[in-house]
Amino acid sequence: MDATDPRPSLDPATAEIRRAVRAALATVDGTVLVGLSGGADSLALAAAVAFEAPKAGVAARAVVIDHGLQEGSDQVAARAVATAQQLGLEARAVRVEVAPPTGNGGPEASARDARRSALLAAARDAGAEAVLLAHTLDDQAETVLIGLARGSGAASLGAMSPDRVEEGIRIIRPLLEVRRTQTRAACAAQGLPVWEDPHNLDRRFLRVRVRQDVMPVLEAELGPGVAEALARTSDQLREDAAAFAEMIDETIEDIVEHAEAGIAVSVPALAANPPALRHRIIRHVVASEFGVSLTRAQTLEVARLVTDWRGQGPIDLPACRAQREGARLVFAGRMPE
Repeated sequence: MDATDPRPSLDPATAEIRRAVRAALATVDGTVLVGLSGGADSLALAAAVAFEAPKAGVAARAVVIDHGLQEGSDQVAARAVATAQQLGLEARAVRVEVAPPTGNGGPEASARDARRSALLAAARDAGAEAVLLAHTLDDQAETVLIGLARGSGAASLGAMSPDRVEEGIRIIRPLLEVRRTQTRAACAAQGLPVWEDPHNLDRRFLRVRVRQDVMPVLEAELGPGVAEALARTSDQLREDAAAFAEMIDETIEDIVEHAEAGIAVSVPALAANPPALRHRIIRHVVASEFGVSLTRAQTLEVARLVTDWRGQGPIDLPACRAQREGARLVFAGRMPE
């Protein structure tokens, strides 16, 4: 550009986010729904969608999920709706009830479940093909790190997919290669009013402690680029998980058969597979047939019925029981107690 050109140059962070959104919208034919909280990440996403969607011929709307967990949350939601409308997006707020936390997920998981259900419902109401979420590279890195600390398997460490289908709705995350500093810079450059969620500073939440304490220490001790390396790890593990899933789909029809009150798997076929694939088949069979997930310890215990069977009896698992019957490994439902 000529030095005398009066046109202002586009902020680099804004340009990068628009580029990412442009690429995502190029894969969409129908309406998209932007999940908006009012924070920097989702505001930067909404602004980019508002700019790029008309050029791509894509109808775009925004929805703000109000969890009602903080005093004045309805006002925060109303401000986010107003900002989206000023950007040119049709927007509305949806109030949800967050169930009391159960299991190990805590309040974070309960809020996430409520938000997910509300977003999918809003997408169906709007006839949307896809929901766009504003998770960044930093969110991805934190997810991988938490999974490592919990001893999660490769599927979990694959973290958040940039594009997946859930209940018939595409979930697209265009900003997984964008840093959190870039979304803040983009909002500042465009004069967007950012809401600072107090939960992002609440040290009761594991993710906050990872963000505030663990990631800075890793960056200081290992050097810059830790977040990018963790995100690359998730990409590689998602590829591995997809390959395993394809192998399982190709294999499983030939080695399973219906059994009384359950399903049976060929022991010789399981034994012929490497441990990684054998364990995934066992977990897949139980999850598909009985709707429960096996832990690593439970999976290994079942696998011993294949590789180290000495006449041991059945193994009780969540919702089912595994038992060796000759050349078959039988999974049968358990009678309710």
